[in-house]
Amino acid sequence: MNNPLFLNITNETVLFYGWWQFGTCLFAFFALLSIWWHIGKKQNDFGQVWLALSVLCWSFSGLVEVYYAQNPVGNELLIDGYRSILSLFNSLFILLALPWFRYLPGFLKNIIKSRYWTLIVGLPFLFSLLPTINKMAFGKSSLVNELDVYYAVLTLIFLGFVLWHSFAKRRLLSLAFLSLVCILITLLAQFYKLTDSTINMTLFSAIFKTSLIMIFFALALSWVKELSENVIPSASNLSMVFKVNRQHEKVERAVLFGGFPGDKVRRVLLPNSQFELFYRFAAVRKEEGSDWLEIKPKHHALREKSYDIGDYNEIRRLLFSLLDGLFGKGNWTKKQHLTPFKETLFELSKRRERKIRLLVPPENITL
Repeated sequence: MNNPLFLNITNETVLFYGWWQFGTCLFAFFALLSIWWHIGKKQNDFGQVWLALSVLCWSFSGLVEVYYAQNPVGNELLIDGYRSILSLFNSLFILLALPWFRYLPGFLKNIIKSRYWTLIVGLPFLFSLLPTINKMAFGKSSLVNELDVYYAVLTLIFLGFVLWHSFAKRRLLSLAFLSLVCILITLLAQFYKLTDSTINMTLFSAIFKTSLIMIFFALALSWVKELSENVIPSASNLSMVFKVNRQHEKVERAVLFGGFPGDKVRRVLLPNSQFELFYRFAAVRKEEGSDWLEIKPKHHALREKSYDIGDYNEIRRLLFSLLDGLFGKGNWTKKQHLTPFKETLFELSKRRERKIRLLVPPENITL
C-alpha cells in the first residue's frame, strides 16, 4: 500500500535530510553564539553557549547522515551508534544550560541550582554512553537507541518545565504554550523510536528539531526583551508620585514610577514604615535647603540625638520592596537591578558623614 505516511526512505532523501540538518543547525549554532557574544558574554551568562552546543550536535549528526548516505557500509549498528552518541551529547548540553536560566520552577530550582547538578546529569549520561560505545565496538548490547531515548525524555521533562516558567514569568503566555507543544512533539518522536512503527522518522526529526531551534531563538529574544525593559533609568529621567488611598478602614500607600522603558507607569505598594521613610526623602528633596537625611551610627544611643534613619538596613529593606514592586519578587538580581537602582535613587555623602539623600530632581517628585 503506497500510503505517503509510510514511505521507504531512499538514499537521496537521507542525503537531502543530512545536508539540510547540517546547514540549518550549523547556522543556528553560530546565530545563538552571536547573540551570546554581544549580550550574554557581558552578563557572564553561559546558558546560551550550552544551548548552541546542543544544536551543533545536530549539525554533526547531519554530517553522519551525509557520510553514510554516500558511503553505504551495510552496518546499521554503527550508524545508529553515532546518532545515539550525538543525541546523548545534545541532551547533556541542554541539561547543563538549565542552571543558567533566570526563572526556574520552585520545586526544581533547588535541584537544578544544586552543586550536584553536574553529577545528577553526568552519571546517567555516562551510563548511557558507555554501553552505546560497547555496542558499536563489540555488538554485545541491544540498547543503542533506547538509552539515548530515555536520557532525551528526562531532558525534555526538565526543559518543558523550565521553558514554561521562563516564558510565563516574562508574561509571554503564547510562547509558553508553543514551547509545551514543541516539547510534546519532541516527546512523541522519542517514543516512536521505541516502537517498530514505520512512520517516516526523518520527517518527524526535521519537524521537532526545527521547532526546538525556533523555541531557543524565542527564548533568546525574550531575554533580550526583558533586558531592554529592565534598564534602570537615570535619576533625571525618573519621576515619582506618592499616593495614599483610603477606602473605609483600608489604607493603601503607593508610589508611581515613570521613566522605565516598556511601561508608562509602574505602581509599587509599600508598608507604612517604608512609605513614610521614602516620603521623608522626597519631602526634604522638595524643600529648599538641606536635603540630606542622617543615619544613626552603629552602637549609638538614640537618646543622645534624634536621627532620621535608624540604620542602613532600613534603606536596604526599602530598596528590596521597591524592586519587588517594580520587577516582581524574585525577578531581579543584585548586579543587574539592585546596585544600579541604588546608585540612581540615592547618593551618600562623600565626606562619610552617614548622610544620604534622594537623587531624583525635585521637579520630578509629586507628593
